[in-house]
Amino acid sequence: QDQLKESGGGLVQPGGSLRLTCAASGFDFRQYSMTWYRQRPGKGRELVAQINTPFGDVKYPDSMKGRFTISRDDSKNELYLQLDNLNIEDTAVYYCHCPSFDYWGQGTRVTVSA
Repeated sequence: QDQLKESGGGLVQPGGSLRLTCAASGFDFRQYSMTWYRQRPGKGRELVAQINTPFGDVKYPDSMKGRFTISRDDSKNELYLQLDNLNIEDTAVYYCHCPSFDYWGQGTRVTVSA
């Protein structure tokens, strides 16, 4: 059973935007902090953003601040990542992750290319 399933990736030009969605199932989504990670070609996975419960406070690594926005809709059991002003170095597979259970989605690929 897939607890997390990402969607929304694709091909985008530099400067463009995408919104990624992670649909959660099989656990009480609203109770748990959630994160987005990414894995660029030839690199390890890196944290992109985190959103906590119950107040929805968010955290970003310094390198990710300013262009990425994490959010969630607990009524829909969905997690989002808004990617703005994308550049070629943002090309990666983006993963949804629930740290409490170590659940990972299958990832959604984002390719930034002219």
